[in-house]
Amino acid sequence: MGGGMALNLLARGWHVQIHDIDREKVDALAAHGAIVCTGAASAAANVPITIICVVDALQCEAVLWGEGGVQARPGGLAGHTVMLCPTIAPADVERFAARLTQAGADTIDAPMSGGPQRAANGTMSLMVACADAVRASHSALIYTLSNRVFHLGERPGDGARMKLVNNLLAGINLVGAAEALAMAQRMGMDLGTVLDVIEQSSGQSWVGSDRMRRAIVDDYAPRAHATLLRKDTALAVQAARDAGFEGPLGAAASDVFARALERGWAHLDDAVIFRLLSEPPSARFPADAG
Repeated sequence: MGGGMALNLLARGWHVQIHDIDREKVDALAAHGAIVCTGAASAAANVPITIICVVDALQCEAVLWGEGGVQARPGGLAGHTVMLCPTIAPADVERFAARLTQAGADTIDAPMSGGPQRAANGTMSLMVACADAVRASHSALIYTLSNRVFHLGERPGDGARMKLVNNLLAGINLVGAAEALAMAQRMGMDLGTVLDVIEQSSGQSWVGSDRMRRAIVDDYAPRAHATLLRKDTALAVQAARDAGFEGPLGAAASDVFARALERGWAHLDDAVIFRLLSEPPSARFPADAG
């Protein structure tokens, strides 16, 4: 999604400096006018804000404080702003924000949702938590990135909390859709027709339709790797427990994604859980068989 965000900004005339460990992604953005930098520190130089789009908190910490990280920005971090877009634990957002504050920088807690295409056309959801003055000073950028901006207050971590609530529901919905389609398959029904009916009825969910349309034609080319919802649902379940809440579905859904990873499908699209749930229980849950 970071690549999509960069494309959106470039298309709208923004100056964009980029750094990524994937050279192919860097070259693709350079072809659209992005300035390629040798590291995170140089990418953060001479610009008012750095947007971080990585997978997890460890990568985020490396980008910020690792060798050549944003902390080594020429002139220091005072007066700079960091926008954190990964799906990470609220406690990690709070920790990063506190450390950035000590260095004189501002933090925008801004997880995103919607996928690369919506990031590229500016229609993704952006869940923003930061000081009102910081949000106001970067409002042009925020509304260029997204026409679906949700303000969640000034407390760092509330953007992360909102994203985990959303992604837990997305994971539950996806597992539910895969289970329903696997059931229909076992009953000998035409799955395309089943989805047609569901999409016009009470069982419809966006993530279910999006993923199951691919799954029923055995298309598991990764748009969203199975590892991501496993990570996000696990983070959400832990955040719920930290808040003193435990529900019946979140941990169960997270376990389904974990089993898909155990099968060696981490590199496939998360729609692959349909393949998992289509198998007999002895193959799906080998540790529980017999």
